[in-house]
Amino acid sequence: MASRSADPSSSRGGTNPSVDAVSLAIIEQLQEDGRRPYAAIGKAVGLSEAAVRQRVQKLLDQGVMQIVAVTDPLTVGFRRQAMVGIDVEGDVDPVADAVAAMPEAEYVVMTAGSHDLLVEIVCEDDDHLLEVINKRIRALPGVRSTESFVYLKLKKQTYMWGTR
Repeated sequence: MASRSADPSSSRGGTNPSVDAVSLAIIEQLQEDGRRPYAAIGKAVGLSEAAVRQRVQKLLDQGVMQIVAVTDPLTVGFRRQAMVGIDVEGDVDPVADAVAAMPEAEYVVMTAGSHDLLVEIVCEDDDHLLEVINKRIRALPGVRSTESFVYLKLKKQTYMWGTR
């Protein structure tokens, strides 16, 4: 999996950096092709290459976006993925922070549904998944229960929702 250099939570749940229409257009260009040259993006959005480069860096620095290689985990040696629902007693934040610090946790979200947290876990195999859930997640103070949804096959994974 690609490493994450920016903290995506920095742009959520607190003060949101303002993103103007031109920056949104740049984001859409990069969602279509993350390797698109800044000169081509500039032409599409009406800016110079240097101005696009500055805006992209600002968006990265603010945690508004990341530019990463998205893979099918199976093709790079991670044979087991699961979504884990976690029920918490008391404050959810410390549990969410602890789970988010785990390298296997690719996605952590607080919910208002059946579970307090939903966590996507990417592991090498079933033994690794069992160790993460049983020895690490369930051992966290405040975790009341977990429910695991093991992925059998990845049918679609896309990040092309644009900026609507």
